[in-house]
Amino acid sequence: MSLHVLKDIEELSVYTADWLVDYIKEVLSKQNRFSIVLSGGSTPKKLYKLLATDKYKTQIDWQRLHVFWGDERYVPFTDERNNARMAFEELLDHVAIPENQVHIIQTGIDPMTSAKAYDELLHQYFDGQSHTFDLVLLGLGDNAHTLSLFPGYEVVTENKKWVSAFFLKEQNMFRITLTAEVVNRAARVAFLVSGGDKAAALYHVLTNEHEPDLYPAQIIQPFNSEIYWLTDKAASADL
Repeated sequence: MSLHVLKDIEELSVYTADWLVDYIKEVLSKQNRFSIVLSGGSTPKKLYKLLATDKYKTQIDWQRLHVFWGDERYVPFTDERNNARMAFEELLDHVAIPENQVHIIQTGIDPMTSAKAYDELLHQYFDGQSHTFDLVLLGLGDNAHTLSLFPGYEVVTENKKWVSAFFLKEQNMFRITLTAEVVNRAARVAFLVSGGDKAAALYHVLTNEHEPDLYPAQIIQPFNSEIYWLTDKAASADL
């Protein structure tokens, strides 16, 4: 595990942007494409805004990036709760990335059909490769969930499907999510965690015994590298 604690979300976002740019350059010096999974939620929003500024977007070869999402709420793209919409508004609408290299999770079709289609897409990309994504960006909820892996749901321990859809009773909606099975095959995984409301969850995930039914983020254990935890002081206050 690699833990980096920054002063606040502003410093955290700048640190992560610099770290990300360096990593993308490193990977693209060795291969033709860079595949990244974007996270939803409030914390990465500042990072995406930063990456859309001239300072950062000019350092990234967007023509060679392939973008995916870790999970999606089953709401239309026009809905403000849609993770893909946020990423487009803050970042993707402002950079020169080919449209056919941006893979949103479809919410205009049946959720089970959408999950199956996304699963098939990922297998087309990554079957036979040494790893899946080059980078998966993850968040952490105050209940220790990540992606749409929520406490008490079977999807947390799904070990066959790469993408799954299920009904989240607490939010009265379907969620479509990558599973640990595909994320743990990534070349690098980074959690971006900010705010005092995440402190207890971060403490439990990092220090408690392995109980992913209670603390789903613990199920993320990459095969190919250590996990990068990029946090601010508020989020790491209990450590």
